Amino acid sequence: MPFDLGPLALLWLAVSCFVAGFVRGYSGFGFSALLITASSLVTNPLNFVAVVVVLETVMSLQAAKGAGPDVDWKRVGWLLGGAVIGLPLGLWVLTGVSEDTARAVISGYVLLMCVVLLAGWRLASEVEGVPNGVAGVISGLANAPGMGGLPVAAFFAAQPMPAAVFRATLIAYFPLLDLYSAPLYWLAGLVTWDTLWASLIALPVTLIGNWLGGRHFFGTDPQDFRRFAIILLAGLAVLGLGKALV
Repeated sequence: MPFDLGPLALLWLAVSCFVAGFVRGYSGFGFSALLITASSLVTNPLNFVAVVVVLETVMSLQAAKGAGPDVDWKRVGWLLGGAVIGLPLGLWVLTGVSEDTARAVISGYVLLMCVVLLAGWRLASEVEGVPNGVAGVISGLANAPGMGGLPVAAFFAAQPMPAAVFRATLIAYFPLLDLYSAPLYWLAGLVTWDTLWASLIALPVTLIGNWLGGRHFFGTDPQDFRRFAIILLAGLAVLGLGKALV
C-alpha cells in the first residue's frame, strides 16, 4: 500500500477522493483542501501534497476547454510572480517542522480560510496590479501543503469579477502553479514512488466524483452547496487540529 496505509485508511482516503471530487465538480472549488485535510487524519498530510497536484492538474485540463478567451493573463502573471516568491518559503517552513506541527498549521490555515469564505467580504471594484502579486505570494505559501487555490478563490470572489473571467483565470493559473511547484516538491522530498501509486489509485475515484458533481445530481443551488462544502471543510480542519493537539 502507498505510504504504508492500512485497509481502513485507504478506504477513508478513497471516500475522501470521491467526496472531494464531487464537491469540486458541483461547486468549483475545495478539492485540494478537502483531500489534504482528510488525509491528515490518517497519515502525514505532506504525503498527499504531490498527489493532490497530479489530480488537480488532470481535472483542470478537463475543464480548460473553451476557457481561453476569458482568461485575464495579466492577473495570472501577477499571481505566478508572487507564487515564485511564496512557494519556496512555504516549503522551507513546512518541511522543517514535525508531522503534528504541519498538521496543526494546515488545519489552522483551512479554518481561517473557511471563516473568510463564509464571511463573504466584498470590494467595491476589481483590483489590478500589485495586490494580485501579493495574493500570489499568499497562494504560493499556501501551496506548500498543496492548497494554493483557497486564498486566490477568496480574493477573486470578493471582487465584482465576471463569472467567466473568474473561472477561466483560475483554470489557467492552477496548472501553471502546479508546473512550477512539481520540481520544488521533488527537491523537498515530497515526490516518491508512493506518490505515483497513490495518484493512480485515486484518479478513477476522483474523476467519477468530479463527473457526478458536475451533473448537479442534488437539487441544491451551487451557492448553498458551496456553503455546505465550506462547513464540511471546517469540520475536517477542527478534527485535524484536535488530532495535532492531542
